[in-house]
Amino acid sequence: MNNRSVWALIAVLVLTALAIFLVLPNTPSLPGRENMKLGLDLKGGVQLTYTLDLSATEGTTPAQAKQEAINVIEKRINKLGVAEAIIQGTDIDNKPGVMVELPGVSDTATAKDLIGQTAQLVFKKLDEEGNFVATELTGANLKSAKATFNQGSQTGGFSGAEPIVELTFNEEGTRQFAELTRENLQKQLAIELDDEIISAPTVQTEIKDGHAIITGIGNIEDAKELALLLNAGALPVPITLVAENNIGATLGQESIEDSLLAGILGIILVAVFMIIYYRKAGLLASIALFVYLILSIAIFKLVPVTMTLAGIAGFIFSVGAAVDANVLIFERFKEELRKGKETHNAIEESFQRSWSSIWPSNMASIITAVVLYYGTTGMVRGFAVTLAIGIFVSLFTSVTFTRTLMRIWGKNIKRVTL
Repeated sequence: MNNRSVWALIAVLVLTALAIFLVLPNTPSLPGRENMKLGLDLKGGVQLTYTLDLSATEGTTPAQAKQEAINVIEKRINKLGVAEAIIQGTDIDNKPGVMVELPGVSDTATAKDLIGQTAQLVFKKLDEEGNFVATELTGANLKSAKATFNQGSQTGGFSGAEPIVELTFNEEGTRQFAELTRENLQKQLAIELDDEIISAPTVQTEIKDGHAIITGIGNIEDAKELALLLNAGALPVPITLVAENNIGATLGQESIEDSLLAGILGIILVAVFMIIYYRKAGLLASIALFVYLILSIAIFKLVPVTMTLAGIAGFIFSVGAAVDANVLIFERFKEELRKGKETHNAIEESFQRSWSSIWPSNMASIITAVVLYYGTTGMVRGFAVTLAIGIFVSLFTSVTFTRTLMRIWGKNIKRVTL
């Protein structure tokens, strides 16, 4: 056994030990030891139904309003930390609407507040009669918003306060803001959010760098929420919550147990087949398969992945990728042995020559997972995530760990038959 094999084996064993530590009964105070996050179909959650008010808009179709609202709500929910949320258009009493399903959410008040705010940001200037009138500079011109503290300094020509939200405009917004501040020196510019003026500082100097601040915010949590809303974008139309339902798991604990049992039995049968067909090499592959399972589950908890039934299916499906790589390696190993090569040389050749077949097939599966993730929503994404993670881990275990075990096994064996 050479030093490279020894260190590789130690590294994998350490990773496996850490993974087992994460997978075993949880210790909530430690990262990764929390319970596995479950999706709406396995755990239940809350369902919120909203109607869209198109009365104040012109030229916007119900379908467009639905899709724009879905895009904004999805950004807000993602920043709230709710994974695997299902957001889809619907119709309520012939009115366009949006239905939002949030798995495992207990703080529904925060979710409703975050979803329901329109976050329409408008900059206003004083007209000749001293009234604030809207300008063309709006939240649509924002590049980013950041919540922070201002220690009473002068920032961007506005008087400081804490906490604040720092605004950074895009190129067009920077040009408009520079023009506004240049033309309104020693005058007030009002920042209006959802028809309410939240700040009206006096412009001290022309601001050319495209930065501004919002002051007069209650606390840092309010500032963070405002920044989140502004970064996610404004809802295209006002929305109204018309229904709120707490829904139970559509599948429940029994389905979880049945799915896991099916997966475990399938893996056991695969391991038995590998051992019968490939003998000692199959036993080594089965050990690598166990390591694959432990590492994958640990990663699911660390990411964390919200597990749905579709996610479980993706995980089990990735087992096929792990076994497929080993089959390619072992078949190449048998060919090298038939050529009369000694065991350790046959092992090295089998891994080198089979890699050209292993990586394209796995890359094709990973590309499929990426397309599924970015081209779909809801539980299908869960399938894509677990599939992709499973494939990456299977590549590591089949190519690295199985190779290390076979090197150790074949080091002092000149000839072996499979």
